Amino acid sequence: MKKFLLSVLLSVPFWVLGQGFQVNLQGQKQIGMAGAGSALALDEASIFFNPGAVSFLEKNSISAGVNPLLFKSVFQQNGSNISENVKNKIAPPFEAYALWGTKSNKWKLGLGVYTPFGGLVDWGNDWSGKYALTSLNLKAIYIQPTLSVKITDRIGIGAGFVYNHGEVNLQRALPVNFPDGRSGHATLEGTGKGFGWNAGIYINTLSNITFAVVHRSEVITKLNDGDAIFDVPASLKPSFPDGNKFTAELPLPSTTTLGIGIPLSKSTTLAFDASWVQWRVYKELAFDYAVNTSALADTKSARNYRDGSSFKLGVNHKASKKLALRAGVGYALTPVQDGFVTPEAPDANRYILSAGAGYSFTSRFEVNASFFFEDVQSRKQKNIETGLDGTFKTLVYAPGISLTYKW
Repeated sequence: MKKFLLSVLLSVPFWVLGQGFQVNLQGQKQIGMAGAGSALALDEASIFFNPGAVSFLEKNSISAGVNPLLFKSVFQQNGSNISENVKNKIAPPFEAYALWGTKSNKWKLGLGVYTPFGGLVDWGNDWSGKYALTSLNLKAIYIQPTLSVKITDRIGIGAGFVYNHGEVNLQRALPVNFPDGRSGHATLEGTGKGFGWNAGIYINTLSNITFAVVHRSEVITKLNDGDAIFDVPASLKPSFPDGNKFTAELPLPSTTTLGIGIPLSKSTTLAFDASWVQWRVYKELAFDYAVNTSALADTKSARNYRDGSSFKLGVNHKASKKLALRAGVGYALTPVQDGFVTPEAPDANRYILSAGAGYSFTSRFEVNASFFFEDVQSRKQKNIETGLDGTFKTLVYAPGISLTYKW
């Protein structure tokens, strides 16, 4: 029984590293184009999308935006006709940018704060997979100071240092019962930090076709002194001691993007991005507990992720001097292999649709809005560690808005 409890408790990662939780919501204009835009010097969100394009932005600016994200997932256990749904929770991915440079426009300094990884899911305490997960709340907040330099009139390079602040709270039931019939419960929560970088090059050709190469590095996030909290019957307390701590290292993958921007007319530009996400770094999840018992030993849980990729096509159309319209489509390939799909990351290949609009009230004040939709394909899976067997289907909705001030 003790070994079974341990395997159930530790077999699923508490930091969601699936394509579905790589949050591609870092700039409202780019979101409106399905996330494409690395080869366009659109706005201060280029601090994230391509630091090399930042020096081609004419004005200094500050902006902030948010995308309330609704994650709708349903699970049907193999052999059952009952559908189980996540509870309605809204995660708030956000982005904020500041940009400043001299009038000569040869260089720019920028600061970005954004959430490239995160998730919020609550399956409830009584669903069929409660021993794998009941709820999860995680955030990865990146802070990125950036320098961009225009080395010629048509070529810009830029790079930024990345500091990651991570927070996680995961809860699941334990297969033991109190006298009143309720299940035991486990909570793992903590904070961590990691470091990385983001660099890119931007090229504007004589025909005004633009190219981009961008690389965002892997960020190893280290969680130290996380709290492991167990609510179990008194007879099991010695095996799950109060006040226990754990440490773990969690790799957030690097991403390489190739982009192209094609002017179709003076008012319309087409953007295409192809991204390769190096998820293969996530081979296993290892826990190191401060206090070990016969039921709570340090453990390693295989994940064996493969690399993922995405392809995004968007269009930006200036309908007038004040109004801009945007739309985009995309497709993303999941890194989660068969046998490793979990309730935290019920991931599969996905289709992306988006739309957006921007309006300039004055030469200084601008508002942008977007709507982002992902259709994650149905995936029938049996997890090789937990034995959870059934079909997941997920939809993601994310409206968004940002405000920008320029000078």
